Amino acid sequence: MLTRRIIPCLDCRDGRVVKGVRFEGLRDAGWPVELAAAYEAQGADEIVLLDVSATPEGRGTQEETVRQVRAVLSIPLTVGGGVREADSARALLEAGADKVAVNTAAVRSPGLITSLAREFGCQCTVLAVDAARRAGGGWEVVILSGRERTGLDAVEWCRAGVTRGAGEILLTSWDRDGTRAGYDLELLREVTRAVPVPVIASGGAATPDHLCEALAAGADAVLAASVFHDGDYTVADLKRALAARGVAVRI
Repeated sequence: MLTRRIIPCLDCRDGRVVKGVRFEGLRDAGWPVELAAAYEAQGADEIVLLDVSATPEGRGTQEETVRQVRAVLSIPLTVGGGVREADSARALLEAGADKVAVNTAAVRSPGLITSLAREFGCQCTVLAVDAARRAGGGWEVVILSGRERTGLDAVEWCRAGVTRGAGEILLTSWDRDGTRAGYDLELLREVTRAVPVPVIASGGAATPDHLCEALAAGADAVLAASVFHDGDYTVADLKRALAARGVAVRI
């Protein structure tokens, strides 16, 4: 039986971990190296590190932060933020990333997904999708850390990204991000039915039940941030709770 992954997320700005609600009101949550090491010790299966200010500021991800995190980490590391071409992805992989996530640049130039998949492999290419509910139903893709609505249907964009070579989808509900209201299960079901690759659920986690619900809705992995940064649960706490509910996790 495949085990389900629990993935702490480190949203970074200026070399510090930050967290907000719907990508706004960011507050300091600590040093990424320290948090990454702590979460691995707690039993994290992977770490996702996203430079949330790289794209809005028109720069690449801070490679030195990636190197420092990799120096204390032995589990897989996905890095995103500011990746615009194969060269910037290569630099992150050389700095210690195992996978590279693309978001805004992929929307603006979908061929980037194909380029990364061809050069580094589908297994290294993660399509990060931030999805916001539409008033008339469905979800649309938002970019630039949620500052711009694209009109793209989020489910169709996930399907197109996989067709172009993405080997994994990091799916964040913009509406639920930082709210602790639980994952958008309807969104998760629609996307997981539409694509044949693993989907990581993101946005809204607060309790073990939320994680169980996301996994039952089709997610292969669950990502969380606030519950870890604020000390509500450790990764080990959540894994024990999931195991008690019959979910296969790596202990």
